[in-house]
Amino acid sequence: MSDQTPLLEGVSVSRETLGQLRDFSALVLKWTQKINLISSASEEEIWQRHILDSAQVYAAIPAGFSWNTWADFGSGGGFPGIVIAILASETDKNIILVESDQRKSTFLRTAIRTLGLTNVRVESRRIEDLAPLNADVISARALAALDMLCAFAAPHLADGGICLFPKGRRAPEEIVAARASWTFDLHEIPSQSGDGTILRLEGLTHG
Repeated sequence: MSDQTPLLEGVSVSRETLGQLRDFSALVLKWTQKINLISSASEEEIWQRHILDSAQVYAAIPAGFSWNTWADFGSGGGFPGIVIAILASETDKNIILVESDQRKSTFLRTAIRTLGLTNVRVESRRIEDLAPLNADVISARALAALDMLCAFAAPHLADGGICLFPKGRRAPEEIVAARASWTFDLHEIPSQSGDGTILRLEGLTHG
């Protein structure tokens, strides 16, 4: 068995997985020269601001929670979707990356092929146009305000499923706005890579 390397609290990875994460970061930097995957200001901090920031979304799954399908909305440059797929690559979990931008979808498919990831597929359509995904976990990073994320997630969430949404300083006001239309149990997980928080929603229902 491969030695495990601590990535952050709650996540340890094999040397092979660590290598895949580094290969992916290099691929993002290469493609960012052609299409806007990450901001130029964050390129030098890609490991902290994007890789580790995405890995902690994976770590936010509650202990003992059993899942089979994870859907990532607005996957863009693969954060957190491809990072999740890499961290889950030694399991039989299914990862669905939803990205309507065709150039970014092409990048995601290239990353999947280059990294040898399996059980991962890209849906190059708008979230609203998808048939229900019945996902156990839904994530989205820097996609929309929380009330809109709830509207996106609800039709695609399996019974007993959870949502994991990284948020920044506006999280408190987004929570208040979302609760005007949605009911959910909320667990706020402080970010290990910045000032933000990960919002874990359970029991999401409209009204």
